[in-house]
Amino acid sequence: QVQLVESGGGLVQAGGSLRLSCAASGRTFSSYSMGWFRQAPGKEREFVAGMAVYGGSTYVADSVKGRFTISRDNAKNTVYLQMNSLKPEDTAVYYCAARPVRISSMSPHDYGYWGQGTQVTVSS
Repeated sequence: QVQLVESGGGLVQAGGSLRLSCAASGRTFSSYSMGWFRQAPGKEREFVAGMAVYGGSTYVADSVKGRFTISRDNAKNTVYLQMNSLKPEDTAVYYCAARPVRISSMSPHDYGYWGQGTQVTVSS
């Protein structure tokens, strides 16, 4: 069982940066693969980035490749999403998710644990 709490969202101008954090409860955080997803109004939840357990393999959606980076600090039970060169189309609610499987997944249906989400708004 793991509980997730996101933070770090806000309003930023296009070209700016934000770092999202996702703090997890539980002693087995390091055994969960993690994912970041986002959902804009009227759109389906989409994959942004994922990371395997113990800071292994990472995956980033093509739409954010070269701009977003996922990382994790297992000692702090936290996963991060560094977002640079933000664009108005990055505006969405961002969610972190966890699953007790070694490899992350691009499908939100494969995750059983979700945070409450944090709003990111990028102005033009």
